[in-house]
Amino acid sequence: MDLLNTLVDKGLRRETPTRAEALAVLGTSDDDLLDVVAAAGKVRRHWFGRRVKLNYLVNLKSGLCPEDCSYCSQRLGSKAGILKYTWLKPDQASQAAAAGLAGGAKRVCLVASGRGPTDRDVDRVSDTIRAIKEGNEGVEVCACLGLLSDGQAERLREAGADAYNHNLNTSEATYGDITTTHTYADRVDTVHKAHAAGLSACSGLIAGMGESDADLVDVVFALRELDPDSVPVNFLIPFEGTPLAKEWNLSPQRCLRILAMVRFVCPDVEVRIAGGREVHLRTLQPLALHLANSVFLGDYLTSEGQAGRADLEMIADAGFEVEGTDRVTLPEHRVGAGGCGSHQGGTCGSHEDGGCGSHEDGGPCGSAASGAGVCGGAEASSGAGVEGASGPGAVTEGAGPADGPRPDLVAVRRRGAGTDLAPNA
Repeated sequence: MDLLNTLVDKGLRRETPTRAEALAVLGTSDDDLLDVVAAAGKVRRHWFGRRVKLNYLVNLKSGLCPEDCSYCSQRLGSKAGILKYTWLKPDQASQAAAAGLAGGAKRVCLVASGRGPTDRDVDRVSDTIRAIKEGNEGVEVCACLGLLSDGQAERLREAGADAYNHNLNTSEATYGDITTTHTYADRVDTVHKAHAAGLSACSGLIAGMGESDADLVDVVFALRELDPDSVPVNFLIPFEGTPLAKEWNLSPQRCLRILAMVRFVCPDVEVRIAGGREVHLRTLQPLALHLANSVFLGDYLTSEGQAGRADLEMIADAGFEVEGTDRVTLPEHRVGAGGCGSHQGGTCGSHEDGGCGSHEDGGPCGSAASGAGVCGGAEASSGAGVEGASGPGAVTEGAGPADGPRPDLVAVRRRGAGTDLAPNA
């Protein structure tokens, strides 16, 4: 297929595809799916080999968020039966993180629900960062606390934070449909603050909220312009008790096409499969490893993932290896690039050889799976939701789930942080 040959060539040269080419990837048929995965896989292997970076989420403060993001189980007015608790103490958070590190995680993502941190909250998280870093040489810590005020990103970096996650989640044109308590511009500003402070910026999206193909392309191209180091791709988990509970718009094939499109647009950035992979990719999760080079291990913020041991077995069985703390995730040309606009030749997305971004979160630290503050990702509660059934447009062939809604696959987290039960790691 000429399209795929062109996209591989551009990906190996770090050139930006055209919008038409990105849309064409989303519009490919199920008959062509394996060809699409194979092509994007060539780009992924060129920049990241067969390494898979493991990330582990710790929900520092769960529920009771004042923001109204439609997708989030922690949102204002949510009736989802999630865990609700206030701030974990640094030793509690460090103990929770230890389980993920023992399972092979290289990065710990510290997430808290809410619009954004107070200065006292930054102090709390700074103490937690120091507690985790002590005795864990090489571990990366990413914070995901919502909208940042002036000076807060610098304080987190001084405490030892490596990265900050804040997801855009959806296109600027449709952002107002998913939340009214903050703006798309607020989110962009926080990513800029993280960059300016020298933190590795992590920003991604949520798919499956009723958006059109054009919206997906818009947000991915916007992310390329922002130049984060990592782009988490969340797949909406339709939590009962949230406005998007009836939004079941994804099939495993659709999810793979979305990941492939992100890889082509952001060839040399850490692409992370975040929340919702177990619900929507299901048995095709191993194929997604040919597209993304990073995943979350174990559970998410308010939802449960597949068993941590199953994650590790899946990676090994698919012929991949867990990336150790002795390896640098990003390609050499991105390491130490200094954030948005500092790559040689301008912002990534504005020059021929700039890659999409290069660092983590979050994601969750963000992830559609669990809901957590403005932090980013579908897990973030004050992050950026999309209004459920009123999504802005049609999706392409194969967009709907082949077997209909699967609420049986949505499990609210009842273990790990905030409970007396052992975590899933």
